[in-house]
Amino acid sequence: MELHNLKPAAGATHKTKRIGRGEGSGHGGTSTKGNKGQQARTGYQSKRGHEGGQMPIQRRMPKRGFINHFRVDYKVFNLGQLDFLIEKYELKEFTPDELYINGLINRTDLVKILANGELKAKIAFKVNAASAKAKDAITAAGSTIEIL
Repeated sequence: MELHNLKPAAGATHKTKRIGRGEGSGHGGTSTKGNKGQQARTGYQSKRGHEGGQMPIQRRMPKRGFINHFRVDYKVFNLGQLDFLIEKYELKEFTPDELYINGLINRTDLVKILANGELKAKIAFKVNAASAKAKDAITAAGSTIEIL
């Protein structure tokens, strides 16, 4: 086998359909566009979602639920995870910037600490939110916490 001998598998390639190139091509005359009508004309564009006057599917389907545009989403970390993360990424302090640099959160993520687990490390925390139990556990472990 050599590079100049390589060919696509049988049936993998097709000749392009040459439309509007005369009657002998099999695609002449109306050029596969049918007879007359808006879609046969040059420059035809259909509007997105238009179904020819039939009620479009996006209007036939029922609306469900409620989206609260004021909801605040946090990237949550539990106390049980923190010792592992601090050791693995050698964090000097637990801040959104440090977490972003290490690829743990996105630039716009807000960080919240919850009290599930135990904390042994003594490190400064600067986060967007923390539960009351988590604050107590952090101060009990000898660390400091600042809410941004």
